[in-house]
Amino acid sequence: MSNKMKMIRPYGDTLNDGKVQLSFSLPMPCNALGEEAAKKMALEMGIHNPSVVHSSSLSDNFSFYIIYGTVSHQIDIDQLRVVEVESKSMSQEEVEIFIEENFETHLVFIGASTGTDAHTVGIDAIMNMKGYHGHYGLERYKGIHAINLGGQVDNETLLEKAIEYQADVILISQTVTQKDIHIQNLTNFIELLEAENKRDQFIVIIGGARINHGLAKELGYDAGFGSKKYANDVASFAVQMMRDQQKKPKPKI
Repeated sequence: MSNKMKMIRPYGDTLNDGKVQLSFSLPMPCNALGEEAAKKMALEMGIHNPSVVHSSSLSDNFSFYIIYGTVSHQIDIDQLRVVEVESKSMSQEEVEIFIEENFETHLVFIGASTGTDAHTVGIDAIMNMKGYHGHYGLERYKGIHAINLGGQVDNETLLEKAIEYQADVILISQTVTQKDIHIQNLTNFIELLEAENKRDQFIVIIGGARINHGLAKELGYDAGFGSKKYANDVASFAVQMMRDQQKKPKPKI
């Protein structure tokens, strides 16, 4: 990439013109005062010449706005650092062959949406047989015994079940993340594993819309997967890590 393109900013009509669009809600009625408040909010964000291109009422005292404007600041992409999963993503068929060639018995993956999170769409997409978006879930994989505990599973129960089923891999999905409650919940699970001297017994993977690999490693997990990741991505990482660590498959129930 040329030196000229190391510094970039958003564009809408022409390259690097700084044009951006953003949306947000305000706790006030949708009227002229609400639109003025929305523009003022955009100005405080560093957006120049903001204009309200759409506004609508959410209820008597709440409103929604779409703002169009310009930013002047740039970012140096050479200063950016991204932590990514360092494993080859295989297809379902490749994962199944990999398991057959490297392990003597089937592998146990146990997963849940933990804490107060009742949303199971994430864990279901990875584990349930039908999967998501054309990618089958782990229940359909040969060589994998997938156990989906569902939603609102507390950390203690998840660990208890992982031990009971002699799991190789623990999957945790976090969908509800208001006020960073997922950080506390995920941190508590790692602390529980360490307190029970079980951290090295499992490969532990987290996923969710606000999850990435960098956050996962920071919290003490083996990997983290965000949006647009599927069962084959998760399984690929887990089986390769097990092989690389030369883990011996345990007798299964």
